[in-house]
Amino acid sequence: MRRLALAAVLLLGACSAGPAPSQVVPRSAPVPQPAGASTVSAAPSSPGAAAPACDTTASLRPGPLPPAGQMPGGSAMARIQQRGRLIAGVDQNSYLMGFRNSFTGEIEGFDVDVARQIAKAVFGDEKKVQFKVVTAAERIPVLRSGEVDVVVRTMTITCERLRDVDFSQVYYQAGQRVLVRRNSGITGVDGLKDRSVCVASGSTSLVNVVNRARTTVSVPNWTDCLVMLQQGQTDAISTDDTILAGLAAQDPYTEVVGERFTDESYGVGIPKGQEDLVRFVNGVLERMRADGTWNGMYRRWLTTLGPAPTPPAGRYRD
Repeated sequence: MRRLALAAVLLLGACSAGPAPSQVVPRSAPVPQPAGASTVSAAPSSPGAAAPACDTTASLRPGPLPPAGQMPGGSAMARIQQRGRLIAGVDQNSYLMGFRNSFTGEIEGFDVDVARQIAKAVFGDEKKVQFKVVTAAERIPVLRSGEVDVVVRTMTITCERLRDVDFSQVYYQAGQRVLVRRNSGITGVDGLKDRSVCVASGSTSLVNVVNRARTTVSVPNWTDCLVMLQQGQTDAISTDDTILAGLAAQDPYTEVVGERFTDESYGVGIPKGQEDLVRFVNGVLERMRADGTWNGMYRRWLTTLGPAPTPPAGRYRD
Protein backbone atom coordinates (compact mmCIF):
# COMPACT_ATOMS: atom_id res chain seq x y z
CA MET A 1 0.00 0.00 0.00
CA ARG A 2 2.81 2.39 0.88
CA ARG A 3 4.47 1.64 -2.45
CA LEU A 4 1.25 2.53 -4.30
CA ALA A 5 0.96 5.83 -2.41
CA LEU A 6 4.57 6.78 -3.19
CA ALA A 7 4.04 5.98 -6.87
CA ALA A 8 0.94 8.17 -6.92
CA VAL A 9 2.86 11.07 -5.43
CA LEU A 10 5.65 10.73 -7.96
CA LEU A 11 3.15 10.52 -10.82
CA LEU A 12 1.34 13.62 -9.59
CA GLY A 13 4.63 15.51 -9.39
CA ALA A 14 5.56 14.51 -12.92
CA CYS A 15 2.25 15.84 -14.29
CA SER A 16 2.43 19.20 -12.49
CA ALA A 17 3.56 22.42 -14.18
CA GLY A 18 6.81 22.39 -12.26
CA PRO A 19 8.67 25.41 -10.89
CA ALA A 20 8.12 28.86 -12.39
CA PRO A 21 10.65 29.78 -15.10
CA SER A 22 13.63 31.76 -13.86
CA GLN A 23 13.60 35.50 -14.44
CA VAL A 24 16.46 37.89 -15.06
CA VAL A 25 16.34 40.77 -12.61
CA PRO A 26 16.38 43.52 -13.63
CA ARG A 27 14.75 42.70 -16.96
CA SER A 28 16.47 45.68 -18.58
CA ALA A 29 19.28 48.00 -17.59
CA PRO A 30 20.66 51.17 -19.17
CA VAL A 31 23.60 50.48 -21.49
CA PRO A 32 26.54 52.77 -20.74
CA GLN A 33 27.91 54.88 -23.55
CA PRO A 34 31.63 54.71 -24.44
CA ALA A 35 33.86 57.10 -22.51
CA GLY A 36 34.06 60.47 -24.23
CA ALA A 37 30.80 60.09 -26.15
CA SER A 38 28.85 63.31 -26.72
CA THR A 39 25.97 64.54 -28.84
CA VAL A 40 26.93 67.07 -31.52
CA SER A 41 24.38 69.54 -32.84
CA ALA A 42 26.56 71.50 -35.25
CA ALA A 43 29.84 71.12 -37.08
CA PRO A 44 32.80 72.24 -34.94
CA SER A 45 34.15 75.64 -35.93
CA SER A 46 37.82 76.54 -36.03
CA PRO A 47 39.19 79.68 -34.42
CA GLY A 48 40.15 82.48 -36.77
CA ALA A 49 39.18 83.09 -40.35
CA ALA A 50 38.09 80.25 -42.58
CA ALA A 51 40.88 78.59 -44.53
CA PRO A 52 41.17 79.93 -48.09
CA ALA A 53 40.53 77.57 -50.97
CA CYS A 54 43.54 75.52 -51.98
CA ASP A 55 44.59 72.53 -54.07
CA THR A 56 44.63 69.77 -51.48
CA THR A 57 46.02 67.12 -53.83
CA ALA A 58 49.22 68.95 -54.83
CA SER A 59 52.36 68.54 -52.73
CA LEU A 60 56.08 69.31 -53.03
CA ARG A 61 57.94 67.60 -55.86
CA PRO A 62 60.28 64.84 -54.63
CA GLY A 63 63.95 64.78 -55.41
CA PRO A 64 66.15 61.69 -55.80
CA LEU A 65 66.00 59.46 -52.73
CA PRO A 66 69.33 59.26 -50.91
CA PRO A 67 70.63 55.75 -50.14
CA ALA A 68 69.24 54.28 -46.91
CA GLY A 69 71.44 55.14 -43.95
CA GLN A 70 73.00 58.12 -45.78
CA MET A 71 70.61 60.98 -45.07
CA PRO A 72 71.82 64.50 -46.01
CA GLY A 73 73.47 66.34 -43.14
CA GLY A 74 71.23 68.83 -41.34
CA SER A 75 68.04 67.36 -42.79
CA ALA A 76 64.99 66.19 -40.88
CA MET A 77 65.81 62.69 -42.10
CA ALA A 78 69.35 62.93 -40.66
CA ARG A 79 67.89 63.78 -37.25
CA ILE A 80 65.61 60.76 -37.49
CA GLN A 81 68.56 58.60 -38.51
CA GLN A 82 70.64 59.86 -35.59
CA ARG A 83 67.82 59.04 -33.17
CA GLY A 84 67.77 55.50 -34.50
CA ARG A 85 64.04 55.20 -35.21
CA LEU A 86 61.17 56.90 -36.99
CA ILE A 87 58.29 57.95 -34.70
CA ALA A 88 54.97 57.56 -36.47
CA GLY A 89 51.48 58.41 -35.23
CA VAL A 90 49.06 55.64 -36.17
CA ASP A 91 45.73 54.10 -35.23
CA GLN A 92 45.12 50.85 -33.37
CA ASN A 93 41.33 50.75 -33.71
CA SER A 94 40.78 50.70 -37.49
CA TYR A 95 40.91 47.11 -38.67
CA LEU A 96 42.72 46.81 -42.03
CA MET A 97 44.21 50.34 -41.87
CA GLY A 98 45.80 50.51 -38.41
CA PHE A 99 44.96 47.92 -35.73
CA ARG A 100 46.56 45.82 -33.01
CA ASN A 101 46.81 42.14 -33.89
CA SER A 102 45.29 40.31 -30.92
CA PHE A 103 47.53 37.26 -31.47
CA THR A 104 50.91 38.99 -31.83
CA GLY A 105 50.25 42.30 -30.07
CA GLU A 106 51.78 44.08 -33.09
CA ILE A 107 50.16 47.06 -34.84
CA GLU A 108 49.36 46.25 -38.47
CA GLY A 109 47.47 47.56 -41.49
CA PHE A 110 47.78 49.51 -44.71
CA ASP A 111 48.68 52.80 -43.00
CA VAL A 112 51.17 51.00 -40.77
CA ASP A 113 52.89 49.54 -43.83
CA VAL A 114 53.20 53.04 -45.32
CA ALA A 115 55.01 54.15 -42.15
CA ARG A 116 57.26 51.08 -42.35
CA GLN A 117 58.21 51.98 -45.93
CA ILE A 118 59.31 55.45 -44.77
CA ALA A 119 61.44 53.88 -42.04
CA LYS A 120 62.93 51.46 -44.57
CA ALA A 121 63.91 54.37 -46.83
CA VAL A 122 65.71 56.11 -43.94
CA PHE A 123 67.41 53.12 -42.32
CA GLY A 124 67.19 50.23 -44.76
CA ASP A 125 65.15 48.45 -42.07
CA GLU A 126 61.35 48.79 -41.87
CA LYS A 127 61.38 47.68 -38.23
CA LYS A 128 63.15 50.83 -37.08
CA VAL A 129 59.89 52.62 -36.35
CA GLN A 130 58.21 53.47 -33.07
CA PHE A 131 54.43 53.66 -33.27
CA LYS A 132 52.57 56.21 -31.19
CA VAL A 133 48.86 55.46 -31.01
CA VAL A 134 46.75 58.60 -31.53
CA THR A 135 43.04 59.29 -31.89
CA ALA A 136 41.67 61.22 -34.85
CA ALA A 137 41.49 64.38 -32.73
CA GLU A 138 45.13 64.00 -31.63
CA ARG A 139 46.70 63.82 -35.08
CA ILE A 140 47.42 67.51 -35.59
CA PRO A 141 48.39 68.25 -31.95
CA VAL A 142 51.09 65.54 -31.90
CA LEU A 143 52.53 66.87 -35.16
CA ARG A 144 52.57 70.46 -33.93
CA SER A 145 54.19 69.48 -30.63
CA GLY A 146 56.91 67.44 -32.34
CA GLU A 147 55.96 64.21 -30.55
CA VAL A 148 56.00 62.35 -33.88
CA ASP A 149 57.84 62.68 -37.17
CA VAL A 150 54.84 61.71 -39.29
CA VAL A 151 51.20 60.74 -38.89
CA VAL A 152 49.86 57.97 -41.11
CA ARG A 153 46.29 57.55 -39.91
CA THR A 154 43.55 57.79 -42.60
CA MET A 155 44.15 61.55 -42.51
CA THR A 156 42.25 63.48 -45.18
CA ILE A 157 44.09 66.48 -46.62
CA THR A 158 42.03 69.66 -46.20
CA CYS A 159 42.77 73.36 -46.65
CA GLU A 160 42.02 73.92 -42.97
CA ARG A 161 44.52 71.28 -41.86
CA LEU A 162 47.15 72.65 -44.25
CA ARG A 163 47.27 75.79 -42.12
CA ASP A 164 48.65 73.73 -39.22
CA VAL A 165 50.61 70.87 -40.80
CA ASP A 166 52.06 69.82 -44.14
CA PHE A 167 51.09 66.78 -46.15
CA SER A 168 52.66 64.37 -48.57
CA GLN A 169 51.08 63.67 -51.92
CA VAL A 170 47.90 61.59 -51.84
CA TYR A 171 48.68 57.94 -51.09
CA TYR A 172 45.08 56.64 -51.00
CA GLN A 173 41.75 57.89 -52.32
CA ALA A 174 38.82 56.95 -50.08
CA GLY A 175 35.20 58.13 -49.84
CA GLN A 176 32.60 58.41 -47.09
CA ARG A 177 29.71 55.91 -46.90
CA VAL A 178 27.38 54.48 -44.24
CA LEU A 179 27.48 51.31 -42.10
CA VAL A 180 24.22 49.93 -40.65
CA ARG A 181 22.77 46.76 -39.16
CA ARG A 182 21.42 44.41 -41.81
CA ASN A 183 17.71 44.90 -42.55
CA SER A 184 17.81 48.39 -41.02
CA GLY A 185 16.02 49.91 -43.99
CA ILE A 186 18.75 52.54 -44.38
CA THR A 187 20.19 52.51 -47.90
CA GLY A 188 22.56 55.46 -47.80
CA VAL A 189 23.31 58.86 -46.35
CA ASP A 190 19.88 60.22 -47.34
CA GLY A 191 18.28 57.72 -44.96
CA LEU A 192 19.90 59.31 -41.90
CA LYS A 193 17.64 62.37 -41.60
CA ASP A 194 15.36 60.67 -39.04
CA ARG A 195 18.06 58.47 -37.52
CA SER A 196 21.09 58.74 -35.28
CA VAL A 197 24.64 58.38 -36.59
CA CYS A 198 27.98 57.85 -34.85
CA VAL A 199 31.27 59.44 -35.94
CA ALA A 200 34.74 59.94 -34.48
CA SER A 201 35.64 63.33 -33.05
CA GLY A 202 38.28 65.27 -34.96
CA SER A 203 37.38 63.62 -38.28
CA THR A 204 36.14 65.19 -41.49
CA SER A 205 33.33 62.61 -41.34
CA LEU A 206 31.76 64.56 -38.49
CA VAL A 207 31.50 67.72 -40.57
CA ASN A 208 30.08 65.78 -43.50
CA VAL A 209 27.10 64.21 -41.65
CA VAL A 210 26.27 66.41 -38.67
CA ASN A 211 23.49 68.19 -40.57
CA ARG A 212 22.27 65.07 -42.39
CA ALA A 213 21.08 63.08 -39.36
CA ARG A 214 18.54 63.64 -36.61
CA THR A 215 21.21 62.99 -33.96
CA THR A 216 24.98 62.84 -34.29
CA VAL A 217 27.09 61.19 -31.58
CA SER A 218 30.83 61.82 -31.41
CA VAL A 219 33.24 59.30 -29.83
CA PRO A 220 37.06 59.03 -29.64
CA ASN A 221 37.47 55.85 -31.74
CA TRP A 222 35.63 54.06 -34.54
CA THR A 223 35.41 50.86 -32.51
CA ASP A 224 33.36 52.87 -29.97
CA CYS A 225 30.89 53.52 -32.80
CA LEU A 226 30.70 49.82 -33.59
CA VAL A 227 29.89 49.01 -29.96
CA MET A 228 27.14 51.66 -29.95
CA LEU A 229 25.68 50.24 -33.17
CA GLN A 230 25.72 46.71 -31.75
CA GLN A 231 23.99 47.88 -28.56
CA GLY A 232 21.30 49.76 -30.45
CA GLN A 233 22.48 53.16 -29.20
CA THR A 234 22.89 54.48 -32.73
CA ASP A 235 21.36 53.58 -36.09
CA ALA A 236 24.42 54.04 -38.29
CA ILE A 237 28.12 54.84 -38.56
CA SER A 238 29.39 57.11 -41.30
CA THR A 239 33.00 57.54 -42.33
CA ASP A 240 35.48 56.54 -45.03
CA ASP A 241 34.81 53.25 -46.81
CA THR A 242 38.26 51.97 -45.77
CA ILE A 243 37.35 52.24 -42.09
CA LEU A 244 33.80 50.94 -42.58
CA ALA A 245 35.14 47.85 -44.40
CA GLY A 246 37.20 47.01 -41.32
CA LEU A 247 34.23 47.47 -39.00
CA ALA A 248 31.97 45.33 -41.22
CA ALA A 249 34.60 42.58 -41.25
CA GLN A 250 34.32 42.42 -37.45
CA ASP A 251 30.52 42.06 -37.39
CA PRO A 252 28.70 39.96 -40.01
CA TYR A 253 25.37 41.49 -38.97
CA THR A 254 26.38 44.86 -40.44
CA GLU A 255 26.71 46.10 -44.00
CA VAL A 256 28.07 49.12 -45.85
CA VAL A 257 25.34 50.86 -47.86
CA GLY A 258 24.99 53.68 -50.38
CA GLU A 259 27.49 55.27 -52.73
CA ARG A 260 30.42 57.44 -51.76
CA PHE A 261 29.21 60.97 -51.10
CA THR A 262 32.63 62.57 -50.47
CA ASP A 263 36.19 62.24 -51.74
CA GLU A 264 38.76 61.66 -49.00
CA SER A 265 42.38 62.08 -50.12
CA TYR A 266 44.74 60.55 -47.55
CA GLY A 267 48.15 62.11 -47.04
CA VAL A 268 51.02 61.56 -44.62
CA GLY A 269 50.91 64.36 -42.04
CA ILE A 270 54.25 66.13 -41.49
CA PRO A 271 55.13 69.03 -39.16
CA LYS A 272 55.17 72.50 -40.70
CA GLY A 273 58.51 73.76 -41.94
CA GLN A 274 60.05 70.37 -42.79
CA GLU A 275 59.93 70.62 -46.57
CA ASP A 276 62.86 68.22 -46.95
CA LEU A 277 60.88 65.51 -45.14
CA VAL A 278 57.80 66.21 -47.29
CA ARG A 279 59.89 65.76 -50.48
CA PHE A 280 61.53 62.64 -49.03
CA VAL A 281 58.19 61.01 -48.14
CA ASN A 282 56.87 61.89 -51.59
CA GLY A 283 59.88 60.12 -53.09
CA VAL A 284 59.08 57.04 -50.99
CA LEU A 285 55.47 57.07 -52.20
CA GLU A 286 56.61 57.45 -55.84
CA ARG A 287 58.85 54.41 -55.44
CA MET A 288 56.03 52.41 -53.81
CA ARG A 289 53.84 53.03 -56.84
CA ALA A 290 56.59 52.24 -59.35
CA ASP A 291 57.92 48.99 -57.85
CA GLY A 292 54.55 47.42 -57.02
CA THR A 293 54.78 47.86 -53.24
CA TRP A 294 51.54 49.87 -53.13
CA ASN A 295 49.64 47.18 -55.05
CA GLY A 296 51.04 44.48 -52.80
CA MET A 297 49.87 46.36 -49.72
CA TYR A 298 46.41 46.80 -51.20
CA ARG A 299 46.13 43.08 -51.96
CA ARG A 300 47.24 42.26 -48.42
CA TRP A 301 44.80 44.53 -46.62
CA LEU A 302 42.04 46.03 -48.76
CA THR A 303 40.76 43.51 -51.30
CA THR A 304 37.42 43.53 -49.46
CA LEU A 305 36.92 46.91 -51.18
CA GLY A 306 37.34 45.32 -54.61
CA PRO A 307 40.20 44.78 -57.07
CA ALA A 308 43.25 46.96 -56.59
CA PRO A 309 42.73 50.36 -58.21
CA THR A 310 45.47 52.36 -59.85
CA PRO A 311 47.44 54.13 -57.09
CA PRO A 312 46.80 57.88 -56.91
CA ALA A 313 49.10 59.73 -59.28
CA GLY A 314 51.46 62.26 -57.76
CA ARG A 315 50.55 65.91 -58.28
CA TYR A 316 53.08 68.62 -57.44
CA ARG A 317 53.01 72.38 -57.14
CA ASP A 318 56.77 72.90 -57.55
